[in-house]
Amino acid sequence: MMRSNPNDVIHRFFAGLTEYAFFSRVGLADPIVVDYVTELLARFIRCDEAFGIRDPSGRRLGGLARLLAEAELRVGPTRRQLHRHIGDFALFWAGLYPEALDLVEGPPRDEQFHEYCSHGKRAYFIASTLPPAKDDADSQVLLKLSTEFETCVSGLGEVRREWERRDASGGPGPVLLN
Repeated sequence: MMRSNPNDVIHRFFAGLTEYAFFSRVGLADPIVVDYVTELLARFIRCDEAFGIRDPSGRRLGGLARLLAEAELRVGPTRRQLHRHIGDFALFWAGLYPEALDLVEGPPRDEQFHEYCSHGKRAYFIASTLPPAKDDADSQVLLKLSTEFETCVSGLGEVRREWERRDASGGPGPVLLN
């Protein structure tokens, strides 16, 4: 898993937006969750991270259904990492781009949205119960993401609204953390 550099401009951009949105707009003042979501945004800005999971033959697993099916086949730390990725994937799309769920084959967007949230919560919970790999996320943060999934989805919606508002107004960007 790629980690972003906290001194990187994009990381600081997401840190400022996420802290503002989560603390001020949705009332989730949990630095551990905010830091995790910031890291998620900085990682998923790269398509190869968002869609980087591959099956044993090397094919990318691009959709939630494929990721879920693959997770059932994995064991040990790899299974935990895949469930964590499913939670990240579901949180990212449901929170930032719920309108993209219209493009997913299957039921209407409202049902897709609820399915993403349900699978995201469950995936984070499962990941929190499995033994971590050497440098994987703490089980406590994964459990918090599971229990606060809907709040995090709302927080990411606020992140998007804030960056769109700032883009539209031509005003100053978010406060960048040093």
